[in-house]
Amino acid sequence: MLLSLVLHMYSLRCVLPAAVLLGTAPTYVLAWGAWRLLSALLPARFYQAVDDRLYCIYQSMVLFFFENYTGVQILLYGDLPKNKENIIYLANHQCTVDWIVADMLAVRQGALGHVRYVLKDGLKWLPLYGCYFSQHGGVYVRRSAKFNEKEMRKKLQSYTRAGTPMYLVIFPEGTRYNPDLTKVISASQAFAAQEGLAVLQHVLTPRVKATHVAFDSMKDYLDAVYDVTVAFEGTVDGKGQRKEAPSMFEFLCKECPKIHIHVDRIDKRDVPAEQAHMRRWLHERFEVKDKLLIEFYDSLDPERRNKFPGKSVHSKLSLMKTLPSLLILSGLTAGLLVTETGRKLYVKTWIYGTLIGCLWVSIKA
Repeated sequence: MLLSLVLHMYSLRCVLPAAVLLGTAPTYVLAWGAWRLLSALLPARFYQAVDDRLYCIYQSMVLFFFENYTGVQILLYGDLPKNKENIIYLANHQCTVDWIVADMLAVRQGALGHVRYVLKDGLKWLPLYGCYFSQHGGVYVRRSAKFNEKEMRKKLQSYTRAGTPMYLVIFPEGTRYNPDLTKVISASQAFAAQEGLAVLQHVLTPRVKATHVAFDSMKDYLDAVYDVTVAFEGTVDGKGQRKEAPSMFEFLCKECPKIHIHVDRIDKRDVPAEQAHMRRWLHERFEVKDKLLIEFYDSLDPERRNKFPGKSVHSKLSLMKTLPSLLILSGLTAGLLVTETGRKLYVKTWIYGTLIGCLWVSIKA
């Protein structure tokens, strides 16, 4: 009985965040849709500026739950600039929280509204969000032979011509690293060996296509590439072996005490432009990540485990950057739900917004 109560209370820790994050989605889409219509006859830069501001408000609310609510400590290593830049963000991928980590860095540079993602094609079918991510500047891509380089290049170049601020997040591994999926890891390592590349232990062999197209399309517009390596503390089992990184559900249940984030800022002049050379360069960057993660998980010295080499800075996010957004979106949502007309509009937004969004992405994205 007591155990059941404890488990029940444990699961409730993520109910409030999930309810608010999902519950405010129709409100956000309604606000964005209204601005999309009002700005139809205005220059694209006006639409984009307000859209970025709206996105910043929503993602600030997300960060309220993932940072302030969970109490997670953010430890930064390396050289994250204080000012916003136009960048490509390259990171290792191990769980859904990786998307939030990009927000955590962007908000500390005043660039939260400028975050855009290169996403798996299947994510475009997400209710409401799938369509909106594309509208905000996200790019949906398919793997291998189905990769549509022309469409990605066209979209990114349209944003650079419009002067759209760019914080483009790419996970070059193409899928998450999960130590329990030994077949995926073995296949990745076998491919690296076959191609004459270094075999990696704690990351998968990176794919170069999306990174190359993004860099080639925006090289005259970018300031730098951020090489980001992320490790979640508490992802080691009783035998000292690495285990799966926390899901969003587990993270919101406060299962991760610290996130270690190592940032290398690479000037765009130091990134090779040709795809063959970039492929080698990208793999070398992942070799660096692998060495950092080997130190984090496998160091023979217990004092050096659970941290990256070098000095770290504990970066705390102020409530003043997140709480106002939570209050605004929650208040607007509550205002909709207290009237019968508002409730009908809310439900119709979920239903018709999802259907129209799926129709749109099936044609355009």
